[in-house]
Amino acid sequence: MQILEDRRALHQIPELDDRLPQTVAYLTRSLAPLRCSVFSPIPGAVCAFFDFQKPDTIAFRSDADALPIAEQTGLPFASGIPGQMHACGHDGHMAMLLELARRLDGTADLPNNVLLIFQPSEETTGGARCICQSGIFAQYHVRAIFGMHLWPGLPVGTIASRKGEMMSRSCEVTIEVTGRSSHVAKAAEGIDALAAGVACYRQCMEMEAAMPPDIYRLLKFGKLQSGTVRNAISGYTRMEGTLRAFQDDIFEGMQQKIREICSAVANDTGCEISVTMNDGYPAVMNPPELYDRVAKLLPFTPLREPVMITEDFSWYQRTLPGMFFFLGIGDAPALHSADFQFDETVLCRGADFWQALATAYPGRSEELPCSNT
Repeated sequence: MQILEDRRALHQIPELDDRLPQTVAYLTRSLAPLRCSVFSPIPGAVCAFFDFQKPDTIAFRSDADALPIAEQTGLPFASGIPGQMHACGHDGHMAMLLELARRLDGTADLPNNVLLIFQPSEETTGGARCICQSGIFAQYHVRAIFGMHLWPGLPVGTIASRKGEMMSRSCEVTIEVTGRSSHVAKAAEGIDALAAGVACYRQCMEMEAAMPPDIYRLLKFGKLQSGTVRNAISGYTRMEGTLRAFQDDIFEGMQQKIREICSAVANDTGCEISVTMNDGYPAVMNPPELYDRVAKLLPFTPLREPVMITEDFSWYQRTLPGMFFFLGIGDAPALHSADFQFDETVLCRGADFWQALATAYPGRSEELPCSNT
């Protein structure tokens, strides 16, 4: 089957960030014979526009970049690039979209034009944001966009989504505490950076735990380094963690509380404490109106809970209505693991769903609001 040939060929040429010359060449070569216009709005991206002479367009997106992981699957079509691997299923995502392209090529008419987006830099800098800034959605009158991700833990072939919160907003949190080291025998001469770091940690955890249980959020620290030897007061502590939530006001409120906690501990202990938090990706929030519209067109499984993993598809949802799906791959190895692989038969299920959605999604109608809360 061509969809499997595509997945296996792409699996052998994993490339990073937006430096995807072999991937771009394969996609372009595959799309060239089809009745679509092929173009690249940003470095590393490939887009294909199928014009059915309609006033509006719907878009389907696949990520295209890989990860800096040395593959350990033993597959006969394993990565041919040392230290790089499609360990997150992006090869499968691309194969499904290429299959959709071939089916669109054999379709006489659809309610909307269709734009396919093969996007770089999902794993790094957020290529979705650059796609949005390129202006192609206004140029091609795109009024909705859809994305899908292979998902371990869901039964094989299950397509699932969730209204509202689906994938979290995230940022890295780094707390640095500077005190003054001294021998423990003269502890009074020191300023204990370890004790101050522990106070920051405990109070941050208490703050998060005190929030209402119906608010989806997460604050965890996975790394703490402090001091140099056992018999000296620590002069420096560094903690690294992650903050995740969905609503912007919750996320930004927790960021502010972390800063306030650290400021108070600094005042109490005499330490200097700095807090650094990066921007990260927004949350993937499926607009209720779009979710309900798709649910009336096609069957899929509602997810009970959102996940605390991030996805830059959220940038599309800040620009136009967008809906994200999971495609179950059963008891597969974890995403981003060196032994990640999956049952390839699910790719046909994903392509079937995309084709059905492109066929059923209605033409021009009232605009839907973006999910930007």
